Amino acid sequence: MKTKAVRIYGKKDLRLEEFDLPELKDDEILAHVISDSICMSSHKAVLQGADHKRVPNDININPTIIGHEFAGVILEVGKKWQHKFKAGQKFSIQPAMNQMGTLNAPGYSYRFIGGDATRIIIPPIVMEANCLLPYDGEAFFPASLSEPMSCIIGAFHASYHTPPGTYKHNMGIRKGGNMAILAGVGPMGLGAIDYALHQERKPGLLTVTDIDDNRLIRASSIFTPEHAEKDGVQLVYVNTGKMKDPAGHLRDLTGDKGFDDVFIFAPVKPVIELGDAIMGFDGCLNFFAGPVNPEFKAEVNFYNVHYAFTHIVGTSGGNTDDMRESLKLMGEGKINPAIMITHIGGLDSVVDTTLNLPHIPGGKKLIYTNISMPLVALSNLGELGKKDAFYAGLHQIVSKNDYIWSLEAEKYLLANAKPI
Repeated sequence: MKTKAVRIYGKKDLRLEEFDLPELKDDEILAHVISDSICMSSHKAVLQGADHKRVPNDININPTIIGHEFAGVILEVGKKWQHKFKAGQKFSIQPAMNQMGTLNAPGYSYRFIGGDATRIIIPPIVMEANCLLPYDGEAFFPASLSEPMSCIIGAFHASYHTPPGTYKHNMGIRKGGNMAILAGVGPMGLGAIDYALHQERKPGLLTVTDIDDNRLIRASSIFTPEHAEKDGVQLVYVNTGKMKDPAGHLRDLTGDKGFDDVFIFAPVKPVIELGDAIMGFDGCLNFFAGPVNPEFKAEVNFYNVHYAFTHIVGTSGGNTDDMRESLKLMGEGKINPAIMITHIGGLDSVVDTTLNLPHIPGGKKLIYTNISMPLVALSNLGELGKKDAFYAGLHQIVSKNDYIWSLEAEKYLLANAKPI
């Protein structure tokens, strides 16, 4: 069976190609990918090529398929897995398989599985790690976004606090405490705000910072302080780029107690050092956003490490339980990852989008892998619709929903877009 996929051959070398998949083995599953959201981690992998820890050394000969935030439909199940999966079943995949002795992951390491493809072969390691997750939702895009949401959920669970006089780590953010999300109105930051407000262990004060007024305005229109107050959270947005003493201002919001939990959503030295400066006693700084540079460093106040018991954790991805929690919260309507999406495109937009991702403004870029379509901002559909009836119809749907992607928009796209 043929597939079309975007494969990595080396540093900044991505190619959209059509090729044959091998014959399905008894311990494999054949699947049809429908949607994939593009992650900054894919951009980093493309920059580093074979130097990336998850990318094989021989990609110049055996290229791998990129994309790891994907969902689709199972087409055929090998004999070994027929007791657990069936054709026609929708699925999502947790790429962080956490298998001992390997960092291999779909979307980085394998020749025949990745999100930016029409059809894939799921290898047995995915099922053995319980990382192929059945999905019952009607729309595909939430299942794609369950992976980035699982990364956020994992970060919240990885933070910890230690009661004075003990060596016990109480896992999770401090319930009712002071939380700061720095550089927090990008797509992942929006997801973190959503989760902080709507999970069980909520902070009492949630402060979200950025240096861009437009991004802050959009975030505050999606998650208003009034909405947060109904959930028992005081929500404050702050533009730290306009302040002479941002650390002093932020600490004042806590009555100078400092923050219990600080999340860093941009790998920027001043942002990390600001986070370090605003931590209170037993404060936990979670470095969420991974850097490209392996020599990346920032200063830490070790006086506070010693006397105020401040500490740092870092997370890279979530686990399968985090992803199940993500899917559950979506199913219950408690979180809405669609707020992350600002652009949509087809499989033929993946190469340029992945290579230029940091320079494309907005939030998540959602790809539908069986269509041909340039990357388009949802906010630009009205302008495009003046010349193209397809975009006009799509604009009519998203504009009535505050330009937030939806099941109705996905159905329209899949029914009317040009096949690739």
